[in-house]
Parts: sequence; C-alpha cells; structure tokens
Amino acid sequence: MISTRARYALRVLIDLAQNQEDNFVPLKEIAIRQEISEKYLENILKTLVKGKILKGLRGKGGGYMLTRRPEEYTVGEIIELTDGPLSPVACLMPDAEPCRRRDACITLPLWEKFDSLIHDFFYNITLDDLINGRL
Repeated sequence: MISTRARYALRVLIDLAQNQEDNFVPLKEIAIRQEISEKYLENILKTLVKGKILKGLRGKGGGYMLTRRPEEYTVGEIIELTDGPLSPVACLMPDAEPCRRRDACITLPLWEKFDSLIHDFFYNITLDDLINGRL
C-alpha cells in the first residue's frame, strides 16, 4: 500500500514543477495550494531534501526547489524514498536475508514477476508524465 506520505510527496513535487519558475517556493504557499498542514509537509520536505530530490533554503526568499527537471524524476524513486522498497514480499526486499527455501519455493516466480511489474510501472512514469496527463 502506498502511504499518504508518498502521495503527498508526489503532490508537492508536481506543485513545485508547476510553480517554481527558477525561484524557491515557500513552504506556506505549497501547504495552502495542496491543503496539507505545514508541520506535516515540513517532515516530507526534509526527507526529499535529504534524498537530494529538492533543495531547501532558509530565511527571506527561501523555500524549496526541484534539483532536476520534471522528466528526470520517476514516481518509483519518490515512493521508495518516502515509503521504502516497493517489494511485495519480504524475501525480495533489497536487504533481505537469503531464504533457505528459495530453491524449493514454488511461489517465488509469482512474487518476482509481480515485483518486476510494480517496479517497471512506477519507474517508467515521470513527474512530467503526470503533469501532462500521459498515462
């Protein structure tokens, strides 16, 4: 399940892509447009800055700005930054211990295929695709 946090992160990045015009966009403006509390939004933005998805600037004229063009951001990277890996089962998580039943697991191919579908779906959609309705 995709969290509210990840969904809000996508909304914020789309908002910035549509409104930044080479300037930092204040947190308050984003919060008003997206109808998200400033406090909750601040936590999401910290994660995005730490993940180098955004640049943040404090003080007068400060706010947030994308670090790349909208077509260079994938939905998958944003979801994984805010929610963690998209793996549908624990044994396919990036840091999972090797499963002792792996060689005998009849369902593993099912989970691997599903994992691939999820990954390919979200990593092949960009912010620019969402902004321009290309789905």
